[in-house]
Amino acid sequence: MSSTSLFTAPPTLTPTKTTIKKNYSPPSPDNLAFFIDKSKTINHIRQIHAFLMRHGFENYPVLNFKLQRSYSSFGYLQQTVTLFKKSHNPNVFFYTTIIHSHAMNNLHNEALVYYVQMLMENVEPNAFTFSAILKACPFDLGRALHCQALKFRFDCDTYVRTALVDIYARSGDVVSARQLFDTMPERSLVSLTAMITGYAKSGDVDEARALFNEMDDRDVVCWNVMIDGYTQHGRPNEALVLFRQMLSAKVKPNEVTMLAILSACGQLGSLESALWVHAYLKNNGIKINVHVGTALVDMYSKCGSLEDARAVFDGMILKDVVAWNSMILGYAMHGLSREALELFNEMRRMCVEPTDITFLGILNACANAGLISEGWAFFNLMKDEYGFQPKVEHYGCMVNLLGRAGHLEDAYQLIKNMKIDPDPVLWGTLLAACRLHGNLNLAEVIAGSLVEHKIANSGTFVLLSNIYAATGNWDGVARVRSMMKQSGVQKEPGCSSIEVDNKVHEFLSGDWKHPNSKEIYMMLEEMNRRLKAHGYVPKIDTVLHDIGDTEKERSLEVHSEKLAIAFGLISTSQGTTIKIVKNLRVCLDCHTVTKLISKITGRKIIVRDRNRFHHFVDGSCSCGDYW
Repeated sequence: MSSTSLFTAPPTLTPTKTTIKKNYSPPSPDNLAFFIDKSKTINHIRQIHAFLMRHGFENYPVLNFKLQRSYSSFGYLQQTVTLFKKSHNPNVFFYTTIIHSHAMNNLHNEALVYYVQMLMENVEPNAFTFSAILKACPFDLGRALHCQALKFRFDCDTYVRTALVDIYARSGDVVSARQLFDTMPERSLVSLTAMITGYAKSGDVDEARALFNEMDDRDVVCWNVMIDGYTQHGRPNEALVLFRQMLSAKVKPNEVTMLAILSACGQLGSLESALWVHAYLKNNGIKINVHVGTALVDMYSKCGSLEDARAVFDGMILKDVVAWNSMILGYAMHGLSREALELFNEMRRMCVEPTDITFLGILNACANAGLISEGWAFFNLMKDEYGFQPKVEHYGCMVNLLGRAGHLEDAYQLIKNMKIDPDPVLWGTLLAACRLHGNLNLAEVIAGSLVEHKIANSGTFVLLSNIYAATGNWDGVARVRSMMKQSGVQKEPGCSSIEVDNKVHEFLSGDWKHPNSKEIYMMLEEMNRRLKAHGYVPKIDTVLHDIGDTEKERSLEVHSEKLAIAFGLISTSQGTTIKIVKNLRVCLDCHTVTKLISKITGRKIIVRDRNRFHHFVDGSCSCGDYW
């Protein structure tokens, strides 16, 4: 578009040069300002800017300011700065625009420099200045600017107060954020969302929900914050319920919503919910880009369907390293170690550079199959060829690999020679290996050191107690339990869940709370008779309590996963796969029983425990009894 067509209508006759000079009337500054405000593209702005320079309008403050603001809105920061520097005696509006431009580009220090320059030029800020500079700024800078807002008495302005609430909430100082929030003259959608975000981020999801429920109008952002809050803090059921409410409220989800919901389905291990959410994506035209595709791969892997995970992976046109990592981790999680290693080799052939997360997946795959030499090779490859310094998680994989294979001393020496400080989880991994192989001496050394350095957690005490119990040292068990009581540590109860007809049912050991408990326990009795007919002998030595053999046998019969399996047998048709999710490692007795039930009933049973997936088919398990 020519500059003439922007500002004047073309004449009906072709004039001579003399006629143009005589009849031409340049647009007024007001008209030019109007055209700048109405411009929709950066090309229009550039044409107008060129016209201003050709016709001597570049020194008009109003036009300069509007150009500066327009360039900023299109993200052309350098042009904004150039125009600002050409301004003579810039006023508060010029400064506010240049500050806002830098803040929006996360250049907060540069924005602060302009703010200081503004004060040195004796230009007093206004509420918009503070609102601009506070947007998304870091906590320390925000706290200093809060003092400035108080000095200039703009702290009660709705926009300034909202920005301050957001700063304190994002930093985790929800107490200060709430104090500011409660004294706001009026609460906007933005301030409510900021406060909900702060609570959700800090883990106080119930307080976030209380504020959420008070809102009359909710946009997709506040729904996303609440759904993601539930997902991030281990409450996936509530995330899914809220998502359904969001759909009922006719609020259209976006990619952020779907990423949170896909994660929630993965946490639940609910394949039915996963399939429903995937169908929703397809039916509502939500683009399955690399981020959503990767989340689908992760979700299906955690829901026990590697077939669906691989189908999504193969269907992705663009795959970044995160997508490859997700599929490798999926194979590792299911104990398909060779498939994970083959995919890693394919990834390298495709010239996709691995990350440290890639090696976590590969080392996990080696640990799940006891591939010691391969594990060491990949551990060294990560350091020597790719230059990644091992993190505590990589050491954890190696300790798990060595410990489960019985190489306890090698694992212990690896931890002692680490260049970084080991954490309680790493020591807990070695303690678990000590329990598996009955090495009480090393377990006592490790536990004693953890207690001495005050980094022992509930897992430390539980593992040590279990090691004592396994060796019949009930005095040792009593001492550990006394220490747990004094420290206020409680053992996490075993919990298993199963999804039937889109509803998740949870069971604790010995649970009678389920409405179908009578039928469940009748099925347990029937299964016990059939198990014993097939030669099953309860592994009472795994019961780590000082009670009689009969009581031990009864306690084994009502483990949470057995209740969940019994419910699955009475609630689903013959031939249906039963999928169980357990929060702890599956015990040896339950593992043996589940193998037999899969053979007796002809059912495939998939159990996801804390460590991995177990696929039970016709009396055998995918883990090869190595877990």
